[in-house]
Amino acid sequence: MARPPETPAPESAQLVAVYKAVLQKVLDKRPSGTRQRIAAVLGKNRSFVSQITNPAYSTPIPAAHIEPILEVCHFSPREREAFLDAYAVAHPRRQSPADRGPKLRARTLLLPDLGDLERNRRLDVLLDNVIRDLADLLEEGDDEAARK
Repeated sequence: MARPPETPAPESAQLVAVYKAVLQKVLDKRPSGTRQRIAAVLGKNRSFVSQITNPAYSTPIPAAHIEPILEVCHFSPREREAFLDAYAVAHPRRQSPADRGPKLRARTLLLPDLGDLERNRRLDVLLDNVIRDLADLLEEGDDEAARK
């Protein structure tokens, strides 16, 4: 028998709402296209961005999306600290995005539509792998330079 989707405990939903409220205040001070830029950077649609940025919804923001959101929204140091502190309280078992290895920045890449979902997916995977391999290569170079 299929289990119903898990919904966060009430106190968990309240903790999620706290960091989303910080994000919402930041977004309210940004230009109107900011949510669309977030959607583009995350590779998601605007309704997903609405779900993860609205404190009324208990949907947590995936940890992998934190840094790109911080980058696009240009948080002040104080806003960034308030957001990350609230995120850490809401998700104590998740590793802080700030503690994860080298800092990455988001970059939107416009690609041709190949006219076939499978071919488009294969192109996306290919480019993801090339970028990941390139980042690994650059990181190895940094490690070797540090040892010298």
